[in-house]
Parts: sequence; C-alpha cells; structure tokens
Amino acid sequence: MFRKVRKIKNEIESKDCYKLLSENKRGVISFNGENNYPYSIPINYYYNEDENRLYFHCGKKGYKIDCINNDNKACFVTYGNEILSEDAWSYCVSSVVIFGKTKIIEDRDIILKNIKKFAMKYYPNEKEADEEIKEGINAVSMFVLDIDHISGKRVREK
Repeated sequence: MFRKVRKIKNEIESKDCYKLLSENKRGVISFNGENNYPYSIPINYYYNEDENRLYFHCGKKGYKIDCINNDNKACFVTYGNEILSEDAWSYCVSSVVIFGKTKIIEDRDIILKNIKKFAMKYYPNEKEADEEIKEGINAVSMFVLDIDHISGKRVREK
C-alpha cells in the first residue's frame, strides 16, 4: 500500500525515525485541499510515544479544519540531524515521512492533557506554558495524526 524508500542504502531504521520525530520541533503537514490541490503548511507538533500519534494545535475554524473534515488523510514530514560531511561543504540530512489519518479532538480533557505536554516542548518553563495555556485555551483546538506508515532516510546534499 505504501511505497518503500527507493534507495535502500539511504533508508534509516525505524528507531531512528522515531528518535528524529521525538526530538524535532517542526515539520510540514499536507492535506488534500480544495479543487484537488494539495495544501501543505509548516507546523509545530508534539509526538506522543505512548499513543504513537502526533498532536497539533490550531484554531477552531480555518482551512486545516475544513481539509480534515473533507478528507482525513494526511502526510507529515520532518527533517534534521544535519551533519557536516567529511568534504566540509556538504551536509547529511535525515528526514521522516509519515502517512496517516487525522482526527479533530473534541474531548476537552484530552486537549488539556496534551496541550500541556505540547507547550512544554516549546516554552522555556512550566510557568510560562501554564500562563499561555490559561490565556489561549478557549480558542485552541487540537487534532491528531495517527501513524499508518513511517519511513526515513539520510541523504547527502551534494
């Protein structure tokens, strides 16, 4: 159903995919948009290892929500772990590609539980995270991406 990485020598192990997914802070999520055009946006995320799903926050209305309601399939990409190659001018970069299904979280208890974990990934301390959550929680919605397929590779940019 999902294609394998074409250049097997560049493929990274699944444990390395999940490590990169856990450590990175940003990625790009793509939806099936209107008029058969893809819709891709850079976005912050939180990977919940216990649930093997990604959490995203957004407004309660907007194009992302419309896309999810129209077609719940999505693709997410994150990349990083840049390492300067031995030639000292090119880099090796790892990337992870995820295919899965999105779902808007309706349960406020689930949102509250995960928005705090999400915030702690980005805020310097718990006090600032709590203040931001208190101020903005009524305008926040969350959605998840349940992972159907994950793959990763390391490429040398040369």
